[in-house]
Amino acid sequence: MTRPFIMVAPNGARRGKADHPALPVTIPETVETARACRAAGADALHLHIRDDDGAHSLDPGRYGEALAELSRAVPDMRVQVTTESAGIFDVPQQLDCLTRLKPRWASVSVREIARDPALAPRVYATCADNGTEVQHILYDPEDAALLARWQAAGIVRPGQESMILVLGRYATGQKATPDDLAPLLAAKPDGRWMLCAFGPAEHACLLAAARQGGDLRVGFENNLHRADGTPLRDNAESVALLVDQLKGTME
Repeated sequence: MTRPFIMVAPNGARRGKADHPALPVTIPETVETARACRAAGADALHLHIRDDDGAHSLDPGRYGEALAELSRAVPDMRVQVTTESAGIFDVPQQLDCLTRLKPRWASVSVREIARDPALAPRVYATCADNGTEVQHILYDPEDAALLARWQAAGIVRPGQESMILVLGRYATGQKATPDDLAPLLAAKPDGRWMLCAFGPAEHACLLAAARQGGDLRVGFENNLHRADGTPLRDNAESVALLVDQLKGTME
């Protein structure tokens, strides 16, 4: 088994310093986290930005600033922006971010875009026209079925097949287990896929995905703890632990 592609998601839309003092909130903190995680073995970074109050933001200007700083600091690390609504942004605002920013890579939740189905064709056409690689966020088999329908209808464009499967986001206590993978894996359309998992079984879920040929997303957006429940020191430690575990799996 070859080592899977590893993305780090260092903060997410909802957590802050009260959750963990090493969680990056500002752009400089995110850049330093990116450097440390790249050194630990991460191939890419899933980027969230915050406003002046530390709240989730989709501001294209802030995104542009963060992307420029990351490009200088870690030029060999791929960066993916999020369009996550986090209960704040509607589909027109998500589309506006994609239109103005023209990112190289973006994650897009099919269930969020389905809140305004009339705009769905424009979302995916905008990404295609701007050369934005799309990674569809799928939380359950119903999301996977919706993506398959949109692909069949031509709403999702050819070449937009990449997915990230999310375990535990809507589970009790947001705690995933490796057993949660099989139903979503069976339901997903064909295409390259990645996994992320909420809760202290995060790494166990990721190792299960690696054995199935998936890419992996790890980090404080999804989990702050080691498997024994003790807090991780920072995102880089989580990446390094995963890399070490993968070496054991590949031997």
